[in-house]
Amino acid sequence: MTIYVFELKCAVQQYAWGKQGKDSIVAKLKASVDPDFQIDPDGHYAELWMGTHPNGPSIVSIPGKEEIPLSKWVEQHPDQLGPEVRSYFKGNLPFLFKVLSVKTSLSIQAHPNKVHAELLHKTHPELYKDANHKPEMAIALSPFTGLCGFRPIKEVAHFLQTVDEFREAVGEKACKLITASHSMDMPLHREAMKDSFMALMNRDSKIVNHALSTLVEKVKKMKESSADIKPYEGEVLLKLDSEFPGDRGCFAIYFLNIVHLEPGEAMFLEANLPHAYLSGDCMECMACSDNVVRAGLTPKYIDVHTLCEMLDYTGRPVSRTKFLGIESHSNIHITIFNPPVPDFGVSKFEVPEGTPSFQLQAFESASICIIVKGEGEATSKSQIQPIKLKPGSVFFVAAEASVNITIDQGHSMLLFRAYSGVF
Repeated sequence: MTIYVFELKCAVQQYAWGKQGKDSIVAKLKASVDPDFQIDPDGHYAELWMGTHPNGPSIVSIPGKEEIPLSKWVEQHPDQLGPEVRSYFKGNLPFLFKVLSVKTSLSIQAHPNKVHAELLHKTHPELYKDANHKPEMAIALSPFTGLCGFRPIKEVAHFLQTVDEFREAVGEKACKLITASHSMDMPLHREAMKDSFMALMNRDSKIVNHALSTLVEKVKKMKESSADIKPYEGEVLLKLDSEFPGDRGCFAIYFLNIVHLEPGEAMFLEANLPHAYLSGDCMECMACSDNVVRAGLTPKYIDVHTLCEMLDYTGRPVSRTKFLGIESHSNIHITIFNPPVPDFGVSKFEVPEGTPSFQLQAFESASICIIVKGEGEATSKSQIQPIKLKPGSVFFVAAEASVNITIDQGHSMLLFRAYSGVF
């Protein structure tokens, strides 16, 4: 078997929620490696895609060979994926690797498990276009904010007791949740959380709009007078209302944990876990699927019934929303993020200035690497010539291939590597 390591040319997705122009790390990474890519200062550059997704497949770039989509390469060279991936995922690259630059908040959403995904695809193929699950992991590149999982019930009860407008938007079910918060019965907590969240999602729009506009005006006046708006989660509330005026999803901040990630920290978004990205830059890795069930903060299709029935209503402290990697503190700081799914894992390499070289060890499955910071070269036994590396460089590593990375003098390096997690 010939072992291949080669460069990839990757697609940029311009969604309205992406950061604009050179504020977007997606745009800067793409422009760094593609001289034909011109950054439009008014353009919204949301995602850089690395993988075989049909809506933006990466292009194989090997000196002296015709450029073809990575999906076609994988189809022609299934041996490059590794035996476990070939058997478990039927010869497909099971993950999509991304860089995200978030300016405007993304929708409140969750992803179905495999059984549910198959059912949704069977019954509503026009809405749910495949039968796969869609677990995701986000690793912050800059300070990153999101919503993730339901708060502990006592926190939600506190907001219902202290934020009159929130209690008005939820209605009479608020009393049930407040009462349940005094019990130690976890099934009762989940039932009360579900009833209250569903009450908000199904409440008459006029009532919700009145409550939200009243609350937003109150918080704005408090901010203008330099009063403390933290008890109302005021900064997040005002951001969401400015982006989605009158949207009932703005009240979700009192149900869901507001998570702040520092660079290098991660969240794992398992099936049925409610979440939303609010701001910042991150690496994201996900199973190959487009199955998203939404219920607020979006102009896209909203499926409130499906979302409310599928969610995990277990309350958890914000400290438990972060996914901890396994760290290796040698000269090269390596953090391995292996979530409990077979589709993907991610390794982060932080290489300090003055380190001349290091090796990416051979894996039993294919992987994709991206340089976020630093310059150098990548070499392997099969290459005709080294791959020049700089921010934005992306390269494919076949199963059983090791890669030597040399770093230019005066540079440190930040590299991420995504791979199948089946082995």
